[in-house]
Amino acid sequence: MIPRRITVVTLGARDADSLAAFYRALGWREAISADGFFAFETGGIVFTIWPLDLLAGAAGLDPLPQGFRGSNLALNVDEGGQVDSTIEAARAAGARITREPTDEEWGGRSAYFTDPEENLWEVAWVPEDSEMARLVREARG
Repeated sequence: MIPRRITVVTLGARDADSLAAFYRALGWREAISADGFFAFETGGIVFTIWPLDLLAGAAGLDPLPQGFRGSNLALNVDEGGQVDSTIEAARAAGARITREPTDEEWGGRSAYFTDPEENLWEVAWVPEDSEMARLVREARG
């Protein structure tokens, strides 16, 4: 059986130095910086950046073209208003906002942005009594 946990998420970057600078501008604490590899403490997983060609080569793959990759990363916040303040902080750091904060039909609030290399992020607040909120609490430990 494979353990049910994700401990590290790595983004393959065309310009790892610039992408790391973006995440530092978000206020994330850089824990490792070595030869184009960067690791950030995020309070749940280790978030890393590695040059795309090196990541693809290590996996035995060819790099994908730039653009939407069919997935997103998510930041869950504790209150609905934090969606708005998080989006404003992302905008100030240079993110492209793809959808402004919106009250959702499922009772929460969310918005989306991309980092400088078009990695898609969702910022979301889910109602405290929802199953998703329970899962997020469990994931945080």
